[in-house]
Amino acid sequence: MSHRRPRLTRTAKIGAAAVTALAIGASVTVAMAGEEAKKCTDFDTITLGKYYVNNNVWNREKATGTQCVWDNSRSGSTISWGTSYSLANSGTGKDYDVKSYASTVLGWHWGWKTDKAATQLPVRVGDRKPVKTSWEFSVSSNPGTMNVAYDLWLHNKNTADWQDQPTDEVMIWLNSQGGAGPLGTKYGSVSLGGAMWDIYTGDIGWKVYSFVRRTNTTKATLNLDDFTQALVRRKLLSSDKYVSGIEAGTEVFKGTGRLDTKSYSVDIG
Repeated sequence: MSHRRPRLTRTAKIGAAAVTALAIGASVTVAMAGEEAKKCTDFDTITLGKYYVNNNVWNREKATGTQCVWDNSRSGSTISWGTSYSLANSGTGKDYDVKSYASTVLGWHWGWKTDKAATQLPVRVGDRKPVKTSWEFSVSSNPGTMNVAYDLWLHNKNTADWQDQPTDEVMIWLNSQGGAGPLGTKYGSVSLGGAMWDIYTGDIGWKVYSFVRRTNTTKATLNLDDFTQALVRRKLLSSDKYVSGIEAGTEVFKGTGRLDTKSYSVDIG
């Protein structure tokens, strides 16, 4: 099964088009295994309450090398985790191929791995429920070509399961390195969450919308509903769609580096 769709990118310099259950109450901090117990097998997962960390090397045929993930702690809906990678092009891989997306998953990702009720997903876009998130992280120096981004999956029904392809995907890029760029073409720009974002649109069998922050950051507090509503106002996204999954992690095109998440949370409603 394809864990994540192939997607090309464009480099900044040449402009080439590319592209479970909850176990412990909110007041208790749970210490996890840490980096010494990292998992390095493709598609390994680590459950953290309503989330799980996914070692998602979804484009393995284009890559050589390794990627690992680990968990640090959980306190209520706030988690800490990390990933390290050393990935290069295989014989068929190109610089513009995304190789992996190590990420935390809340909700749907070609099925449901944790308790669905605990995720509070899906959420109908037109219901205007706040989807508040906070993320503080660090990126290693010279991390190669990569980005740090949210990835939202949407469907036209609230019963999506493993067999249901998404109808729309919304990415929110907080940080990009090494010339990484989004799928498709620039549509416009918008001010949200105290920053300016360029909007890109593409299509890979479903619509892909990317909000690329004009200046890199390593800390963000956002309402993800603001981004879906920005698409609704531009008549790019229907209010009848459902946000089924929310992910946050790093897309790696090539290079050696790491992403350390000091704290991350998503709270709905």
